[in-house]
Amino acid sequence: MLKFIAWRLLQFPLTLAAVYLITFTLAWVAPGSPFDRGERNLPPEVLEAIKQSMHASSAWEFLAYYPYNIIVNGDFGYSFNYEEWTVNDILAAALPVSVTIGLFGLTFAVIFGVALGTLAAVRRGSALDWLSLGIAIVGISLPGFVTAALLLVMFAVRWPIFPVGGFGSFREVILPGIAVGLMPMAYIARLTRVSMLEVLSSDYIRTARAKGLSRMRVISHHALRNAFLPVLSYLGPATAATLTGSFVVEQVFNLPGLGQHFVNSVRNRDQTLILGTVMVYSLILLTMNLLVDIAYAWVDPRIDLEEKKTA
Repeated sequence: MLKFIAWRLLQFPLTLAAVYLITFTLAWVAPGSPFDRGERNLPPEVLEAIKQSMHASSAWEFLAYYPYNIIVNGDFGYSFNYEEWTVNDILAAALPVSVTIGLFGLTFAVIFGVALGTLAAVRRGSALDWLSLGIAIVGISLPGFVTAALLLVMFAVRWPIFPVGGFGSFREVILPGIAVGLMPMAYIARLTRVSMLEVLSSDYIRTARAKGLSRMRVISHHALRNAFLPVLSYLGPATAATLTGSFVVEQVFNLPGLGQHFVNSVRNRDQTLILGTVMVYSLILLTMNLLVDIAYAWVDPRIDLEEKKTA
């Protein structure tokens, strides 16, 4: 296990380097510049001084300096758009909001998706099974911003149950968290249902029932653990969906998260903020994927991570 974790950690720098090069290329080849927008009419010498202070006189200079500054100083630099703020300041203020929304959505998706899929498999062909199918179709079909708008109109405007536009209490997280987590919940529900149906038809489940164990104990202690494995493998992509999906949802609910800054950075060609946001999120997703692999081996001891690494 320790060798596998060490091997994966050694892969982190290579993966982050590839992400950095791809993001850098996309950010610099796009037309336009953060320094030549219409409202900025700076003298050429002032403009050149700003570029030199940010090591952005050329793409090659910025390409080499930026990762060095991150690794050595832990500094993502000044934002080209928010000149009075550093990227570190923006990440420190806004990232906790986005991560909280994303993790709440992921927790919501796992709890309700597994519960709904399990009940649908146990009550196969019943109204509950068809209800889970309907919820899954709606969750998969509706984009996150449409779900967010519907929840906003229903539970914050028509029936003002939840507040909107702030981030300071648990109630302000519920609606955006549900909007982010509905689509992953739909996938998890269908994965759980299919996997649970396969597990319930296994010989060891029939043996457990023949030994006199109750149906509830067989499902909760024996079937669900094996049926959860496909869901666990999906948690990596689900984490990416909830964390990045919160960007659009934050715009709908007017939350002070990283979404509005990232959208503005793309619009204004703010390369430092684009790269800083992408690199931090890439590190979070790499860490979550590693934790999913470790949890996969913990849930199913038959899985040998060392063999998986060398396969």
